[in-house]
Amino acid sequence: MFEKISSVEQFEKIIGHDKPVVVKFYADWCPDCKRMDAFIGEVMDDFNEIPSYSIDKDQFEEISSKYDVMGIPSLLVYQNNQKLGHLHSANAKTPDEVTTFLQPFFS
Repeated sequence: MFEKISSVEQFEKIIGHDKPVVVKFYADWCPDCKRMDAFIGEVMDDFNEIPSYSIDKDQFEEISSKYDVMGIPSLLVYQNNQKLGHLHSANAKTPDEVTTFLQPFFS
């Protein structure tokens, strides 16, 4: 479902797409990330045409800092190298919150 980003170059290529993409920032030690993982698959099934990626915030601190990712998990939407949306961890606790965030970009 979420393809793992493994390099800065890969991240930059992904966010440069001319169609919106979702990038989930996470960390292995994060309990809220594991909670989101329990329901995010079901949510993304409703948006199955959307390219979705994940990136470890701790491994790519420079990217996290550049895009103001303070809390995790965070979902960001990018298109043409622009950040279009950012769902902070405090507002990403339920499937409904994530769905509501994604709908304007992908409906």
